Amino acid sequence: MATTSPAAQPAPLSAPSTRRAVYNTIRGSLGNLVEWYDVYIYTVFATYLQANFFAAGEPNAGIYTLAIFAVTFVMRPVGSWFFGRYADRHGRRPALVFSISLMAGASLVIAVTPTAETIGAGAVVLLVLCRLVQGFATGGEYGTSATYMSEAATQGRRGFFSSFQYVTLVGGHVLAQATLLVQQAVLTDEQINAYGWRIAFFIGAVSAVVVLFLRRSMDETLQSDGTKKSGSMVELFTAYPKQLLVCFLVTLGGTIAFYTYSVNGPRIIKGVYAEDGMTGTWINFIALVLLMLMQPVGGWLSDRVGRRPLLIGFGIAGVLWTYTFLTLLPTVSSPVASFLLITGTYVVLTGYTSINAVVKAELFPSHVRALGVGLGYALANSMFGGTAPVIYEAATENDAQSAFAVYVTIAIAVSLVVYVFVLQRMRNFLDTEVVRTPEPARV
Repeated sequence: MATTSPAAQPAPLSAPSTRRAVYNTIRGSLGNLVEWYDVYIYTVFATYLQANFFAAGEPNAGIYTLAIFAVTFVMRPVGSWFFGRYADRHGRRPALVFSISLMAGASLVIAVTPTAETIGAGAVVLLVLCRLVQGFATGGEYGTSATYMSEAATQGRRGFFSSFQYVTLVGGHVLAQATLLVQQAVLTDEQINAYGWRIAFFIGAVSAVVVLFLRRSMDETLQSDGTKKSGSMVELFTAYPKQLLVCFLVTLGGTIAFYTYSVNGPRIIKGVYAEDGMTGTWINFIALVLLMLMQPVGGWLSDRVGRRPLLIGFGIAGVLWTYTFLTLLPTVSSPVASFLLITGTYVVLTGYTSINAVVKAELFPSHVRALGVGLGYALANSMFGGTAPVIYEAATENDAQSAFAVYVTIAIAVSLVVYVFVLQRMRNFLDTEVVRTPEPARV
């Protein structure tokens, strides 16, 4: 396998202290939190978007609404290429600032977009365009933030610190659920349908602007030497094709499990308790809070026992449990049982989510790390993760939930093979690179 000599590589920051690692993790995490809030606010308020952006009586409105969610994933590989290249050549911090700026602008436009009743099909066109921009921004956010938080962490605690990427990723979903919960408590369903969903997107836009200024004060973790190999697709595909393929396969099972468990699962619960919306929202909210809190535990554990045992545990449990989860959850009518089912499933998911960022970051040297992590993730995420909600919706309407469960199980099994037989032979670039003096932020 061809590698670049240490002298030719831009070297990452070695966090000089736990204090600096915490400082940079908080600033990196807050931006990630806001970006993923903007992603999930769409799914949480999907029924209201469906009512406002499609004509009344449209029989396929539900599928179309989730199809728009899936279409945005088309832009994630493009965003991962653009921002990964930018971050590997110009630094992680400016890439993260640019990414959140785009997300804020798109959320603001959605918040003020006229409905189908006012401008007809133009409403859907504007919604799709904004979601494509957000997909582009999210594609850059994942790879760059995963890289940044892994590099900024202290060695020996990288699992713990990098786990906060998924703390805030899940936290974005929690905040989206909390926004709906508050609105259901103080507004009528008609008021949420009329303007409450707009408030939710406006909150995302304003929060992104606040975090934009916080991100400008983060330390930079990359000191580029200006080489053309930095952020180069040619370099990535010729020198590190195996690492890119492994990144894709590591993500494949994890991303389809994540969207199946954390997006389809809550939608199933909302459907079961449709007559009492607050019950379903509370179950989803509390379960997601617990999923968020599990992430540092998983990261901490990986620093002590290794990454592979957690991934293998997730893979085995996912293969054995997914079919039961998807077929049993829609039949359960007890709130306690529903909560226990989805929370137990989130325990399984934590084996992947808590450490996947650092596992991928360890696969690549710093001069192509943001590009490699972002592209490998985005390709698998677009093909398997983002399509899971709409495929499940179509499967449900055609009474083919069992076939969908088998599909998800096979995807997790493919990744399990990689966890067991491939990862142990991969070099850990993150812990073996040349280290330079930290570069403080220039504000």
